[in-house]
Amino acid sequence: MGLYKSDVETILAQLIEEDYLNESRYAEQFAGGHFRTKKWGRKKIRYELSLKRVSTYNINRAIKSIDEDAYQAMVLQLVTARWQQLEKETPLVRKMKTTSYLLQKGFEPELIQAAIQQMPV
Repeated sequence: MGLYKSDVETILAQLIEEDYLNESRYAEQFAGGHFRTKKWGRKKIRYELSLKRVSTYNINRAIKSIDEDAYQAMVLQLVTARWQQLEKETPLVRKMKTTSYLLQKGFEPELIQAAIQQMPV
């Protein structure tokens, strides 16, 4: 059973009108959920939302919805955990591997470096 193009457009318009389809809400839920559960940084969240063709406006709103204090705390928590996992490595190797790990998670280099500077040598 197929639908005609006009039927699809009518149904989509009705879903948007009744707020079942809401790109802004989707982007905010995606950003918040992936930050909390997968511990992703802003850069990775922004990239993944752009792959899903979410508008730049909604991506920016979603990124701004992440609490700054919670974000800073997450960076410090991840750096601390990774630093402890690498306790048998030299300080330089610990720093390189920790930085690489957090960059892959999408966190900003300046925040990573600030958190690493707080770690004991």
